[in-house]
Amino acid sequence: MNTAYVYDPIYLEHDLPSHPENARRLKRILNTLEDEGMLARLRHLKPRPATAEELQCVHTPEHIERVRRTAQTGGGYLDPDTYVSSRSFDAALMAAGGVVRAVEGVLTGEIANAFALVRPPGHHATATRAMGFCLFNNIAVAAKAALTGGQAQRVFIADFDVHHGNGTQDAFADDPAVFYFSTHQYPYYPGTGHWRETGYGAGEGTVLNVPLPPGVGDAGFAQIYAELVWPLAERFRPNLMLVSAGYDAHWSDPLAQMNLSLTGYARLQRELVHMAGHLCDGRIVFTLEGGYQLDVLAHGVLNAFYAMLGEETITDPIGPSPHPEQSVDALITHLREVHGLD
Repeated sequence: MNTAYVYDPIYLEHDLPSHPENARRLKRILNTLEDEGMLARLRHLKPRPATAEELQCVHTPEHIERVRRTAQTGGGYLDPDTYVSSRSFDAALMAAGGVVRAVEGVLTGEIANAFALVRPPGHHATATRAMGFCLFNNIAVAAKAALTGGQAQRVFIADFDVHHGNGTQDAFADDPAVFYFSTHQYPYYPGTGHWRETGYGAGEGTVLNVPLPPGVGDAGFAQIYAELVWPLAERFRPNLMLVSAGYDAHWSDPLAQMNLSLTGYARLQRELVHMAGHLCDGRIVFTLEGGYQLDVLAHGVLNAFYAMLGEETITDPIGPSPHPEQSVDALITHLREVHGLD
């Protein structure tokens, strides 16, 4: 059981049933993994809470205290989109710590790879602000911990959520030790992620944003990975790969207008696992972000586990998109020039 999942029941206690990002998302994932016989094939890693020091490598003490105090007083909204319930602070500590735990396991050889099935999600959270359903930036906290502890020297973060991971980019835009790559619908929430955002200072060139119009699907995403992601990852030579796994770029997701199918998503996940095998001895950790069509979400995660197990199985009960796909030829040509690939 060298492929692992991170989970704790505390993740279900961050909940507001009327909100799109609610506990039903993770319950559906777990039920599907159980029904398909996947959980029995995986190693369960118990998470631990992130420490104050780990959180403060990414977030200000004032932001951490604001989340804690809001939960302690019964909950509320930190912005119009982002809620806190009474157990949200504990869940958020365990979410960030859960990704740290998965990364520790991969880097020490305890496990081969992992998916951190954590909530609340994280990639929008900035140093000073909760936003976009996110309280703490789980993947950024884990990447910083790996770098600070000397276990990793170069971390490649791939983000295929339909929304740009502005918080993750902010955390590492000036850091030459982290490459951040994002495909996202643009212009769309949160409004960041233009192709001109390529990093700055010592981190110039270590951010690849691929801002996509609505309607890009399986062929376009595959082309992006083949013509942009692979050559840039090979140039960067990471020794750890992390993935912000959001399944809201699926054609049936209610919150966006992209065109991926579950089969297309599965192929991207297999590409990332293959990339990790080629570049960093297979060290890869997926981290749950968005995705609001529950069957898509559950089967997307299931397909990630098939990929990490090295199996060819793809499950796609929903099928291909009925919509025409937008071309990305011109965008890829331009981005290859911007990033010195021509």
